[in-house]
Amino acid sequence: MSDQIKYLLSEDQMPKAWYNLQADLPVPLPAVLHPGTLQPVGPDDLAPLFPMALIAQEVSQERYIDIPDPVQQVFRQWRPAPLFRARNLEKALGTPAKIYYKYEGVSPAGSHKPNTAIPQAFYNREAGIKKLTTETGAGQWGTSLSFAGALFGIDVQVFQVRVSYNQKPYRRAVMETYGAHCVASPSNLTASGRAILAQHPDHPGSLGIAISEAVELAAQRDDTKYALGSVLNHVLMHQSIIGEEAILQMAMAGDDPDVVIGCTGGGSNFAGIAFPFLGLQLRGGPNAKKRRIIAVEPAACPSLTRGKYAYDFGDTAHLTPLTKMHTLGSTFTPPGFHAGGLRYHGMAPMVSHVKELGLIEAVAYHQVGCFEAGVTFARAEGIVPAPEANHAVKGAIEEALRCKRDGKSEVILFSLSGHGHFDMQSYTDYFAGKLTDQSYDEAELAMALSGLPSVPA
Repeated sequence: MSDQIKYLLSEDQMPKAWYNLQADLPVPLPAVLHPGTLQPVGPDDLAPLFPMALIAQEVSQERYIDIPDPVQQVFRQWRPAPLFRARNLEKALGTPAKIYYKYEGVSPAGSHKPNTAIPQAFYNREAGIKKLTTETGAGQWGTSLSFAGALFGIDVQVFQVRVSYNQKPYRRAVMETYGAHCVASPSNLTASGRAILAQHPDHPGSLGIAISEAVELAAQRDDTKYALGSVLNHVLMHQSIIGEEAILQMAMAGDDPDVVIGCTGGGSNFAGIAFPFLGLQLRGGPNAKKRRIIAVEPAACPSLTRGKYAYDFGDTAHLTPLTKMHTLGSTFTPPGFHAGGLRYHGMAPMVSHVKELGLIEAVAYHQVGCFEAGVTFARAEGIVPAPEANHAVKGAIEEALRCKRDGKSEVILFSLSGHGHFDMQSYTDYFAGKLTDQSYDEAELAMALSGLPSVPA
């Protein structure tokens, strides 16, 4: 009986193409709409923000899209990423379940985000772009795009949500080390930021506000584009390399997951681990067994479990097109809990779509329980997870305990999307008893939902 713990692929086994779930969807995605005309947007509508290569990927129906050689070359610095069997965690829980985790904290930025930052920077450089603007919550995405900008000679302007800007100064320091300029959002650099500060000088910020600021700056200059770290179809596709590797590694282990789990904020990490497995199911064949695929989100920002499936803006200032997604309302500001990367009012349209089709499940947990799960994991497996990743850990532990209660030996796979080395203040607060479960304002949520755009059915 094997006691193997880690499953490693060689560099030449790294996937050479991204997987695009759109090719296998039983029902096509609802169209992205222009907010003025309510007609489907075309490439020209998106051209001020994105290079044409990424726009083509956004709408592509091709099942696989080749990863350019220069991008593969950068990926080889940390990819293929390892798959681990969590044997010590299994023992600590006393579960008959087998638990595996795909670990993305081995990237230079410490998370899964460079999987899309690198190709986005590459395609922008190929289009002659000199500067990228973006938003970031906890800082993993801002760090990753800063790293990518340094590699491809592109200036990066990061708007970091103010509450995370204050909570995580070392993330900001890493961004600046890579050469990026990082400011707290809302800021005085944009009209949208100044308007919010005029009404609320101490506003904690939100990803929706930071997106508005980044989009506003990008739209003003021909040499500047906008880069988004989650939500969009091409971003989710770039992250599919996680699941594509995991399929190969699970085969090495001689197992096939019954349950696949990822944390969800905008949806990129979850899609990265889940969509390739979902594609196997949708295409049929020998690997097409139906798996439970579970998205785990924060109870303080529960777009999938509490939001409305409707057309909405992706940003607070309403500068973006309308997409159909699970949303809490574009003006909704989540409370300032520590998992800043999950503080987004909307869920990726494709994740929302497969949830509506009944292909995935969603569950929400409060942050104290998630940190408790993260500490349990760290003491068993040695890796301190990021606050966002703690949600996936919590989901995996709950499933393992269910197997224990039911006497079932199921195979559980989750994505450990990043380490928490820059988030240790949150652990300090947890051990000091200062970390509390935060709830959103029901009245604010109702108001935000009442303001959703009116789009004919």
